[in-house]
Amino acid sequence: MSRRPNVLVVMVDQLNGTFLPDGPAGFLKTPHLSALADRSARFANTYTASPLCAPARASFMSGQLPSRTRVYDNAAEFASDIPTFAHHLRRAGYHTCLSGKMHFVGPDQLHGFEERLTTDIYPADFGWTPDYRKPGERIDWWYHNLGSVTGAGVAEITNQLEYDDEVAYNATRKLYDLSRGHDERPWCLTVSFTHPHDPYVARRLFFNLYADSPALEPAVGPIPFEALDPHSKRLWLACDSQRFDITAEMVRRSRQAYFANISYIDEKIGELMDVLARTRMLDETIVVFVSDHGDMLGERGLWFKMSFYEGSCRVPLMIAAPGMKAGLVEAPVSTLDVLPTLAELAGIDLDQVAPWTDGESLVGLANGGERRSPVLMEYAAEGTIAPMVAIREGRWKYTACPADPPMLFDVAADPHELTDLAGRPEVAAVEADLAAQVAARWDLGAFDAAVRESQARRHVVYEALRNGSYFPWDHQPLQKASERYMRNHMDLNVLEENQRFPRGE
Repeated sequence: MSRRPNVLVVMVDQLNGTFLPDGPAGFLKTPHLSALADRSARFANTYTASPLCAPARASFMSGQLPSRTRVYDNAAEFASDIPTFAHHLRRAGYHTCLSGKMHFVGPDQLHGFEERLTTDIYPADFGWTPDYRKPGERIDWWYHNLGSVTGAGVAEITNQLEYDDEVAYNATRKLYDLSRGHDERPWCLTVSFTHPHDPYVARRLFFNLYADSPALEPAVGPIPFEALDPHSKRLWLACDSQRFDITAEMVRRSRQAYFANISYIDEKIGELMDVLARTRMLDETIVVFVSDHGDMLGERGLWFKMSFYEGSCRVPLMIAAPGMKAGLVEAPVSTLDVLPTLAELAGIDLDQVAPWTDGESLVGLANGGERRSPVLMEYAAEGTIAPMVAIREGRWKYTACPADPPMLFDVAADPHELTDLAGRPEVAAVEADLAAQVAARWDLGAFDAAVRESQARRHVVYEALRNGSYFPWDHQPLQKASERYMRNHMDLNVLEENQRFPRGE
């Protein structure tokens, strides 16, 4: 390859990584994802840095944990001075572009992207700020509730379908434009869909694909409220679960629509890959497929994300790249690792990236090497009263929070995390080691104080900014109509030739 490779990052929202244990599970109708898996390094045990949209995405973009980005929840500002993979690639000479969701909060809606083709699907202001000063308070107008489950079913257009249709259209149009070669720089296009995020509503074409799916029943049924761990109890209440009578049929319908929307996204991915192939850019393009976090999808009676259980915090990650061997990698990894991986694949000196990331490159691991550090996670948003942290190292997952007892699971032997081993004498040495790692890596008291200060500041600022004239931070995509198609400051002959690809055939 004579120049740096192009990069296509495809991100989806709320896709449970347990459904991609080695590429898509057999019951999923995803021919395009399956084809991508065949040529990718497949990281079966990938974990989000934080199981909530904005914190997860800021960490994915920057390679830094939320305690460093200060994006603690879905209404925390992502500061403009934090380098992202878009900054690193752009600094190295790449054209960087975003089509779709990234849930940036604050006036900077680009974070290193040179252009952004769509607005976001969620607000960019501080309106969704939790409040640790009011533990147990449910903020009805924006908190999740189980209406997504009771209302699951079929529709031909929804708010989210309209958005993802637009994301795919703009992304394919951009790929055609890139193929014309007017800009000689390598490019990084990030295409970020909002599906299969709830509401669990899908187009009938895809919904019908899963009428007889063997996966419509959760592997672990509802656990009685009194038997749940303290954080799960808070999530159950935060989602207003007590107000809803969830039937087995509602659960099956929700899961059917969720799987249907995975197939919907697969179709959009197929469109992207088809354009890459037909414009002869596929062989020189790295393709990354990843999700921000997962979805419990009724397992244990829990829904959505916001916990460190596998369904919520484990995500798919596949990377098809010339410098990475295709095949299954079972070692635990993190979405924090994507930034240094892209940097290495793009030929950027990792010493320049290392101070700005909590992750490590996956190139060596994919090619037979070993991981040097454990996987770290943090969560400090809805359903918490103090920050939670977790470590996944080898077969073990350890969760700590100042407000709750620790939890320890042997994920290899107990993939559904039904047996909390914390306090058991037979694993005392393992627990002591992981607890020591938590104490060495985090000052949870300082973390809690920083979250509370951030929340309090944002409540003041939001109330002030909504009083009087309101200036929105939401991204307003530029449509330069006078520079598109044919206009009278252009030479028609030159225009038609330049906009054709391939030329001369």
